[in-house]
Amino acid sequence: MSSSTFLKEQWKPLVLMVGVFLACFYLPVGAARFDNAVIEALELVKWYAREHVILCLVPAFFIAGAITVFVSQASVMKYLGPNANKACAYGVASCSGTILAVCSCTILPLFAGIYRMGAGLGPATAFLYAGPAINVLAIILTARVLGPDMGVARAVGAIVFSLVIGLAMHFIYRHEERDKALKMAELPEPEVARPLWQNGLYFAAMVGVLVFANWGAPAEAEGLWYEIHRAKWLITAAFGISLTLILVAWFKVPPARMLAAAAVTVIAGFVFAHEPMIPFVTGMIALSAIISGREDETGQWFDSIWGYAKQIMPLLLFGVLVAGLLLGRPGNEGLIPSTWVSSAVGGNSLSSNFIASFAGAFMYFATLTEVPILQGLLGSGMGKGPALALLLAGPALSLPNMLVIRSVMGTRKTVVFVSLVIIMATFSGLIYGAFFG
Repeated sequence: MSSSTFLKEQWKPLVLMVGVFLACFYLPVGAARFDNAVIEALELVKWYAREHVILCLVPAFFIAGAITVFVSQASVMKYLGPNANKACAYGVASCSGTILAVCSCTILPLFAGIYRMGAGLGPATAFLYAGPAINVLAIILTARVLGPDMGVARAVGAIVFSLVIGLAMHFIYRHEERDKALKMAELPEPEVARPLWQNGLYFAAMVGVLVFANWGAPAEAEGLWYEIHRAKWLITAAFGISLTLILVAWFKVPPARMLAAAAVTVIAGFVFAHEPMIPFVTGMIALSAIISGREDETGQWFDSIWGYAKQIMPLLLFGVLVAGLLLGRPGNEGLIPSTWVSSAVGGNSLSSNFIASFAGAFMYFATLTEVPILQGLLGSGMGKGPALALLLAGPALSLPNMLVIRSVMGTRKTVVFVSLVIIMATFSGLIYGAFFG
């Protein structure tokens, strides 16, 4: 092989190898900011693994796997497909956040499940945005901490965003969606194994586990939200028991095995009453052990759960690591100084709103953490317009979130989706700042 042919075929790997070597050669180990950023990246990954993987992501994987196996393509196409009734499809998608109090990463397995089962791009992306954005608890906290006007603006903006983004994605890719609808229409009507109400209760039990296991403590130690928080693990256990009975009665899981799994979980609950996560994990492991390897639809359920976990988990953890390296954690800096961000988002200019939207889109916000972070930024001089822009872009997007979305619907659609969120957040902040800034 001649040298010119070699360079023509191998220049990309060569450039990559040289780039990696130079990065390693000049790695600024020992510099205070770099060393601190590495620690922050590892701290963020540790925190994410402890606080979100077990309680948020794993239950979401179970739900996403169930969508793939137990929800027929015909049902998804009927209610969320490209030719579905628009009011029904976008109404369901845009209001999903009132039920699912999840973050930008927990929504991903659910989005992947409905999208791969044939949901239209418009309703699927409306659901993708609305899931973490229209969070009732977060909106209430926003109104109480940052003011009623900010809370109302966030609620209205999030609902409008989900509808407009979904409709825009459908319009931009309307030809592709039409072809998809024609292919789906050719699929035979599947046989229904059980009535819709039984599947509905099955999904309701899993959603109940997801929602109440992640029920956060309110700001005040009184009232309904606080009482629910005190009883969150009892409520979660009730939904878990319901799921157990449903699997035995309608999904033909052997009662003896489910009884043994329940007994192990209850024992773990008594032994580790001070650490509820241990019986929670015990129950999930026991259920996984029961359904894995089975030849029926519950075995397919486990295979689907495992498939989503293999695809999504590595991307999320890598994304969290990079986000921590660049931006650090709340109150702790990464490679990018926080003063750069706070100084760039003062006032109500187009640039300040865009920077707030762009920075918020790449940062990772756990559910409800965006409010105290913004409270600190407002105290440091951030404008109210950029604050709203960050609220509308941040909780619904993050760097880990984008990596997984790309693996589900491709680079171009991901770029368009992210761009729509950033642009709309920018102009929403600009308008809000003009009236309330």
